[in-house]
Amino acid sequence: MRIDKFLNAVNLTKRRAVAQDMIGEGVVYINDKAVKPAKNVAVGDIITLVYLEKQMRYEVLAIPTMKSTPKSQQHLYVKELV
Repeated sequence: MRIDKFLNAVNLTKRRAVAQDMIGEGVVYINDKAVKPAKNVAVGDIITLVYLEKQMRYEVLAIPTMKSTPKSQQHLYVKELV
């Protein structure tokens, strides 16, 4: 699954367009490498989102098969790393 679709599907961004903008600005990394929207996500990848004042890191646990997942099931797909 593409990184822009993945961020939206697991509720890390509200809309896919927001995910695409973040990727375009260079604040989304997979395994410490800046990515393009078409980059595929694999189980075990570490996604880093760099915000102005903080950095969020997530480990990919599974790839969703649906277009979107309920927020209550987010823990099945990503695990927040400290």
